[in-house]
Parts: sequence; C-alpha cells; structure tokens
Amino acid sequence: MSNTRSTHASSQLSTADYLAMDATAMAAAVSLNKVEPAELLACALARCDAVDGLVGAVNMRHDQHARERVERLGRSPLQQTGLLAGVPMLIKDLNTYLAGTPTSNGSRFLSGDTGASHTSTVVQRYEDAGMVIFGKTATPEFGLATTTESALWGPTHNPWNLSRSAGGSSGGAAAAVAAGIVPVAHATDGGGSIRIPASYCGVFGLKPTRYRTPQGPSTFEGWFGASCGHVVSRTVRDSALILDATHGREHGSPYWLKAMPLSFVESQQRDPVGLRVGLLTTSMTGAPLDAEIAAILSRTAQLMEQMGHHVEPATLKIDPTALFTAHGVASGAALVTAIRDREATLGREATPDDLEAITHHIYQRNKAVTSESLYRARLTFDQIALSMDTLMLGYDVLLSPVTASQTPPLGELTLDQPFASYAQKMIGSAAFTVVANVSGQPSMSVPSGFTADGMPVGMMFTAALGREDILFSVAGQLERARPWTLPPEGWAREADGIAVATSLRIA
Repeated sequence: MSNTRSTHASSQLSTADYLAMDATAMAAAVSLNKVEPAELLACALARCDAVDGLVGAVNMRHDQHARERVERLGRSPLQQTGLLAGVPMLIKDLNTYLAGTPTSNGSRFLSGDTGASHTSTVVQRYEDAGMVIFGKTATPEFGLATTTESALWGPTHNPWNLSRSAGGSSGGAAAAVAAGIVPVAHATDGGGSIRIPASYCGVFGLKPTRYRTPQGPSTFEGWFGASCGHVVSRTVRDSALILDATHGREHGSPYWLKAMPLSFVESQQRDPVGLRVGLLTTSMTGAPLDAEIAAILSRTAQLMEQMGHHVEPATLKIDPTALFTAHGVASGAALVTAIRDREATLGREATPDDLEAITHHIYQRNKAVTSESLYRARLTFDQIALSMDTLMLGYDVLLSPVTASQTPPLGELTLDQPFASYAQKMIGSAAFTVVANVSGQPSMSVPSGFTADGMPVGMMFTAALGREDILFSVAGQLERARPWTLPPEGWAREADGIAVATSLRIA
C-alpha cells in the first residue's frame, strides 16, 4: 500500500454514503485509507450544487483552494495528515479570515474586498488538522440579527421549511449542516448566534467558554469576550473532536484557559451521574414562553430526572436592563470600529445606502457612546460573571429554552425595517441566550423536540465557566437516550421538487 493518498476523486462514495457519515466517521475512513479526501470534497461540492440554490447557506465558494488542499494532503504521509484529514469544512463570513479570499461580514459596505492578508488562527488550526475549507457561510450584516437575511446575499432558508428563518447570525452554518452540505461548520456566538440557529435548524451547537478558542491574530477577544467561535454539527462527538483540535492559547494572546483532565471526546462518551439541574422558565426580556416550547422544556426536564439527575426551579439574579445595555454598548463599539476601519480604507464615510437600516441606526447611535459608558459596560460584564459564577455553586447545569418563541418566518427579523419594530420582534429570540455571552459561560443547544408544524426545537444547557466537559457529557447522554441522527434513507424529502436534507428525528 502506498504511504500517500490519491488526489483524484473516484465514484465509489455515493451521496447516501456521504450523508451517512459525520466528521468523525469521515476522518476515520480517511485514516484507514478507505475513503480519499478528494472523494469527500467531490461529494461536498456536489451536495452544495444540488441544494444550496434552494437553501442559500453558502455565499462564497473557494473550490480551487480546497482542491489545492486535497493535493497537499495527497502528498502527505498517511500518519501526518491530521486528526480531521479530508473533512470538508465551511467558515462563517464574519470576522474570520482565509488568506487571499474576501470577507464581506454580510455587508454591501465590504463588498469588493480584495482578500484577507492573513488566515485566522482557528482557521489555520482547522487546516492543520487536515480539514478542507471550500467556502464561506452567509451571515446577516455584521452579525447583528437572529436571522440570516442580508441585502448583499439575500435570505438563508431553513431546510426544514423553506419559508422559515435559519436563525442568525450563524444561520448559513446551521443550514449548511442541516442540509447535508457538510457534517460540521464553523460558527460564532456573540448573543446566541450558535445556539439560536442550531435550535431552529435542529443541529447541535455549543458556545464555548470565552477564550477557550482563538480569536486572533488580528484581535484576541470579541465584544469583551462575549463573542467566541466554535462549530455547529450533526453529532455531539464532532463538536467535541473539533474543540479538542482547536482550543488552547494562541501566540500573543493574553487570554487562555487551562487544559481539561479529559479530552472533550472522552467527556461526551461518559454519562454524568446525579447532576444538580437548575430549571429556568422565565426569559430575561419578559417575552412569554410559547406553549409548545414550554412543553418540550417540561419533557426535557422529565428526561433529565429519568436519567437520575435532580431538577429544581432556578432564578437568575440579573438586572436585564444592565445586561442588555452593557451587551449593546460592547457590540455597538465593535460595529463602530469595523465601519470606521472600512471608511478609512475607502476614503469616505458610510452612507445609508451602504448599510441596512438597523445597522445604520446602531452605528449612528453608538458613535456618541462615551469612554465612561464603555468602561461601565466592562464593569457590568464582570459583575454579571460574578453573579452567575455564584449561582453555579448550587448547580451543575442550567436548563432553559434557547428561545422563547418558535422559528419565525423569513422577513420578520430583517435589518431593513424601523428599529422599534425590529427590537420588539427580537425579544423572543434573544430572551435566554445573551446572559451566557456576557458572563462568558459555556452554553449549548441540544435538539429536543418538534413543534406541531414539524419545526425542530433545541433546549439550552449552560454550565459554569470552563466546564464544557459537563456540557459534552450531558449532550452525549441525551444523544444516546434520544437519538436524533437519521440513517441515510431519512435524509431526502421533496420540497418544490428539490431534495432537501432533514437530518434529525427525536426518538
């Protein structure tokens, strides 16, 4: 047997075979020389060609870059191709860079970008692990919405129902995974942007502890640590494997977390015993809990008790006005900086024609924010982190819905509307998620049920700072108790004559 791989795709790997494998299985097949990276890439590109015209998850293709990566993998000895060799990957088109390729942040103001001068550390770690990046996923302008609809790229449709939102701001990533284009996709979360799309699209999404994954090299934290990156995936083990491959301090960063005693893959394989679960049923925004979501929350709490955990009501001792004000100041300051950087590059100021209505409103409002307000926002972050860390002394995890409301139709949460109507509509989607961003805690969305009209719903689990190991153990236990991945024949359904992936079922 040759000690290098073929660089040419064969026809041996069928669409059904491709859809049947998660990233862990793909990497194992490549390591055993049963599947070639070129075959996996060919299937990913073919799947994207077949369904993305309907879904709109992938806004940029980098096929040539991917083929060059496969060529390099083919010249590498089998034992040196990486933990995730050959696994197709997509990165989010938001503050995440692949050298030589453009980044739009979902904004017309950044269209025409000539290409990044560097590769983000996390993207480099994906490639060092052998992953093959072939494109970018759609995001709302500057990641500001809980839906993925931009004036630049158009809407991203939910694969479960094409009239519904895929969530945001990592809606392109979640839709790409739910549609079977890739088994796992890079995503970021600054206020719920991994967990909300994961819930809407019926996939698994974990936001890690702030500073767990690298943000550089251009910046080492986002929004005072509220924004961080990881992935959305079909399986829990894929999320764990990729976090194992990418976490840890990057060169130059003043922020890092100590290594865990067990790998995250090992954590998700172990059933936790007798956890103390705090049940949250009241949203931070005051948004009423939808009846169907409340019913799924109740069933999830009952399942946790059946698995031997103790569930009791919990209450957050957080001032919601202080929470959302501080989060808004931090995210607004980041937006002002990004737009002014682009203004400097173009040599002109942004106009209302360059930005969507909500983006322009937030930009204008935050240009007047004082240094005192910014410093006080940072202090509020610290106080909320202290309050949540104190609360977690009594619980191992908190259980809540991801959102108070059901998956909205496309068009409801766009950035092209008056700010007052947008803010009113947003309160249901961001009702539970933002606190973990401000506190820095790890938090995840786990597929947990369906509404009467067939839309998936995720439930959210949040742990203490640095305790992703507990979340992975809970998610693994839930996945084994209530499987959600369908066999290959369960993927295809017809929608308007085009095959769309349906990736999950709740047993």
